[in-house]
Amino acid sequence: MDKAFLRLVAEDIQAKFGQDISDVAIVFNNKRPITYLKKHLVDVYGQAIWSPQFYTIQEFLSLSSTKTQASPLSQFFYLYELHNALLAEEGHEPETLEEFYPIAEIILSDFGQIDYDLVPVEQIYMELFDTTEIDLAFQHFTAEQQDFIRLFWQSFSTKGHTAVQQRFLKLWKRLPKLYHALKEKLAAEGQINYPGLYRELAEDKAEKSDFLKPFKKILFVGFNALNRAEALLFKTWQEQGLALFYFDADGHYVDDKIQEAGLFIRRNLQQTGLENALGEIPHVLANRTTDVQLYQCLGKNSETKTLHDVLLQDFPQGIPNGKTAAILLADESLLVPLLQSLPDLEVNITTGYPLIQSPIYGLIDLWCEVQMMISQQKKEKIPYQLLETFLSHPMTKVDGKTKQRIQKEASEKQLFEIPVAEIDVAQSALPDFFKPIALKNDVIPGINRMIRSLLESMATQGRIRLIESDLLIETRKVLNQLYLGFDKLGTFSISFQIGLVKKAIAPINSAIEGDPLKGLQIMGLLESRCLNFDYIYVLGANEGILPKTSSSATFLPNNLRKAYGLPILENQDALSAYLFYRHFQYSNFMHLFYNGIVDESSTGEESRFIKQLVFETNFNFIKRVQQQTLLFPVQPKELIIAKEGEIWDKLYNSYIVNKKLLSASAFTTYLQSPLQFFLKYVAEIKEPPSISQEFEMNNLGSIIHRCMELLLLPYKGLADFTPTAVLEEKIALVESLVLQEIGLQYQQDFKSYSDLNSLQRIMHKISSAYIQMYLEYDIANYQSFRIVELENEKDYNLDFEIMIDGEPRQIKLYGIIDRVDEVVDQDGQVKIRIVDYKTGSDKVLFSKPENVFTKETENKALLQTLFYAYVFGQVTGIKGLEPHLYVARRMREDGTLFRNNSGSMVFTDYFLEEMKNDFLDFLRESLEELFNRNIPFKHNPDAHVYPSDPYTLFYKYSVPETISEDE
Repeated sequence: MDKAFLRLVAEDIQAKFGQDISDVAIVFNNKRPITYLKKHLVDVYGQAIWSPQFYTIQEFLSLSSTKTQASPLSQFFYLYELHNALLAEEGHEPETLEEFYPIAEIILSDFGQIDYDLVPVEQIYMELFDTTEIDLAFQHFTAEQQDFIRLFWQSFSTKGHTAVQQRFLKLWKRLPKLYHALKEKLAAEGQINYPGLYRELAEDKAEKSDFLKPFKKILFVGFNALNRAEALLFKTWQEQGLALFYFDADGHYVDDKIQEAGLFIRRNLQQTGLENALGEIPHVLANRTTDVQLYQCLGKNSETKTLHDVLLQDFPQGIPNGKTAAILLADESLLVPLLQSLPDLEVNITTGYPLIQSPIYGLIDLWCEVQMMISQQKKEKIPYQLLETFLSHPMTKVDGKTKQRIQKEASEKQLFEIPVAEIDVAQSALPDFFKPIALKNDVIPGINRMIRSLLESMATQGRIRLIESDLLIETRKVLNQLYLGFDKLGTFSISFQIGLVKKAIAPINSAIEGDPLKGLQIMGLLESRCLNFDYIYVLGANEGILPKTSSSATFLPNNLRKAYGLPILENQDALSAYLFYRHFQYSNFMHLFYNGIVDESSTGEESRFIKQLVFETNFNFIKRVQQQTLLFPVQPKELIIAKEGEIWDKLYNSYIVNKKLLSASAFTTYLQSPLQFFLKYVAEIKEPPSISQEFEMNNLGSIIHRCMELLLLPYKGLADFTPTAVLEEKIALVESLVLQEIGLQYQQDFKSYSDLNSLQRIMHKISSAYIQMYLEYDIANYQSFRIVELENEKDYNLDFEIMIDGEPRQIKLYGIIDRVDEVVDQDGQVKIRIVDYKTGSDKVLFSKPENVFTKETENKALLQTLFYAYVFGQVTGIKGLEPHLYVARRMREDGTLFRNNSGSMVFTDYFLEEMKNDFLDFLRESLEELFNRNIPFKHNPDAHVYPSDPYTLFYKYSVPETISEDE
């Protein structure tokens, strides 16, 4: 690296001033370079000297006044009061704070720019009705300036204004009065803002006009874009022999008038007439042939992952002594993913850790959302997701037992919404989090109480985490300022206060401690002014980010701003170009990263500044493209569980020795996936409790089964047949019965349909419709019926013989029968049926038997129904049971009796008995395979896997994708 800019400044200071520099003032745009210049001065002088006095520009100019700086919030509240006073003078109704707030920031920003650039406030806000008035009012303007004014007003005729335009014109006319009233208010309060301070100095109205006397010389170092007040002051002080200026620039972009990076330096040297204390601008960029590494990454976060690998490659043993390195965030939103991706290197972060990306902001935002619901919207319940977010937040420190208790209760009751009054989080860091605020003006005190509790909670750990505590303290300061303003102006809606709180605390950040002279420095591009590093890593070097394509909101249109010399978007482009280009003057190791993915937030292109450098300079740009590999380096490993040792013992002892019951669903689970059978029935890995707002068919099935049982229970055990016509009366009872069962399902007492939430209402409608369909089917297809058995009346099980290791063993089969009945059909024939209710996509049709009696069965419901029929028939001795399936979606078209697609094979008579025997053989064969030591538990790859299957992740080990770089 060539000599750093600040090193050149230090050497020039020694050459010009020798040892006597104690009365020299050195002024920078920000604090960051001060530490670096001090180090260079120590190195250059090589001995103890009296230090010069260091200032930022705002600190230095503040020496001219004894007034205190007004905070942005204070100015906002002053502006609000003054604006309403002007409205009253005009005979208009006052505006609410909610109405005024959106424009207040714009007004203050415009006022600030008007002051910085010394614009006559009355002129810029003058109502200009036609070009004649423009000519009269602006005779002193150049032709170009008058053209800008005309262009603006041609698109803003005063004839036929809408109400919004009329209001805007009145506001514009009022703004000069508001400007002067704000100045007077600040003065009365002993306050001033920085733009006003600049203007007072430039117009020779400073309170302390002799504030420069203590200094022999003032050195302004590294300034680039000057506002008009700065340019006037700097020129005046230079002419008085008080000031020297050190410009960090290169001839490549200064000498070429079309180079935007040199716009402000050219203006400072040629128009303002400032002189560069370092003499001629050097020509470094044009003579460099250094390699520049350009990385096209697959997404924003991938930039930080790629940087991790590059840093490890560059610094395998850490950053070498005597070398400097910096990560510059063109996109400052990458800070948090960057911190999560950094290798183990010493770092110093000055860009600050933003509150808005911290867990603290998430907690404040959650509290605000809860209060908006329960206090503003007057809701007695909140969505469970909000409570779950609180329980899972790392800073709430909810007691483990409390968390499990709440989650279990919510899961059992499927509480999509939780009554606020029933939430008990006393065993947490924030026991009053869900307590509704009593009054509208309790919003900020409520957040402050939460902050105090968090600080106390962090202190009890034995140490307070510095960054988080700093963020909390800064947040409390801002909130207190807001509260004072609210207290003076009255009461505002909770929603508005919350909106203003979020906006006010969003800019808060906390610096992360570190050594600014050692290790890896992390900062924004703006903070890197004056600084040079051997290694530079720029993140977010995308078009649209470098430079930005948007500017701050303003009431002053672009053409009008141009006419008065106010900042425009092109100025931002020039500043960004300068901040970027200057690093190419010094660094020998440049690494640029950009997001190559095109999406709503990214063009997928590198910054045009990079393209310009490729075209204009002799730098050797080496482009690297991050790519996904097409093949895994290691194929996913299949999970296979051998039947040996403890696993075999558990399987054998459970089902053969201890006679654990094997159900129909366990049997079909084994067919679908032996691995799932192991996980669920041998390892007994339970599905985690969860609350889902998706429709759950198992809940629907439970309600329908229970209601059908209750409706038919009065006819159980009757000796005589009952006409199906009696079921007509039952249809009228269905909806109330379903309501009752939904309440039992979710452990709540629902009095009416209106008590149900939206999902429960859907469940009520579907359940009622299905049950009515079942009853109507029986009425239409049968003359009479007699109930033999109903669900939950009796569990049926029997010993079933299979061969294990060549020896006969008994396994106990088990079934819960939905319904067994005798019916007389419309032809007068009596049938004995076993009925299974289904609410999903099951069907009674099949193609051929061999496609049913196989692991990849095409009709799982048929297998389960035959399983029930076999168990029931063996236990009771009843023969000739016909298996029927009540599937509401298809029963009107397909009926309920199993048959093949053509209807040639129907489960009646001889075919029924034949199929029962085939099923029995298939059942025995499958169970003997289950207890075959040589056949491990593994997933059946041909089985249909349902999206809701909680065991899916076990079927194969997951292997992460690998990412490679390809030059």
